[in-house]
Amino acid sequence: MIKRGLSGLAITMLLLGGLVLGAENREEAAQSAAEAWLKLVDEAKYDESWNQAAKLFKGAVTQEQWRQAAGGVRAPLGKLVSRKLKSRQYTETLPGAPDGKYVLIQYDSVFSAKQAAVETITPMLDADGVWRVSGYFVR
Repeated sequence: MIKRGLSGLAITMLLLGGLVLGAENREEAAQSAAEAWLKLVDEAKYDESWNQAAKLFKGAVTQEQWRQAAGGVRAPLGKLVSRKLKSRQYTETLPGAPDGKYVLIQYDSVFSAKQAAVETITPMLDADGVWRVSGYFVR
């Protein structure tokens, strides 16, 4: 009887470990997608960043609107000097967005014309199973 209880405990621990590992992998995949997308924005490749964004993002802003908004926000900041992960958190609900699979990521960033900024980027798992950026904000 004790033996069965221990094996049940071991299975439970393995399952919980798998859930934690799954969440970590999900966050890692979302962060990788976010950083690849941010590289495009850092290089002022706004059209390309729009093309690689989530369907939700593209439905909210046209390519031309994104090009103008991104250029208007990023150009005054100057070149990126550094970007350090501040936080990342998986969620399935966000204010003003449909339920889905999101990772809310924040970076402490330094730009040549702004020494302290926080970039918030939100990748989501798109319908095709690929993590893509659905939101971006700098303050």
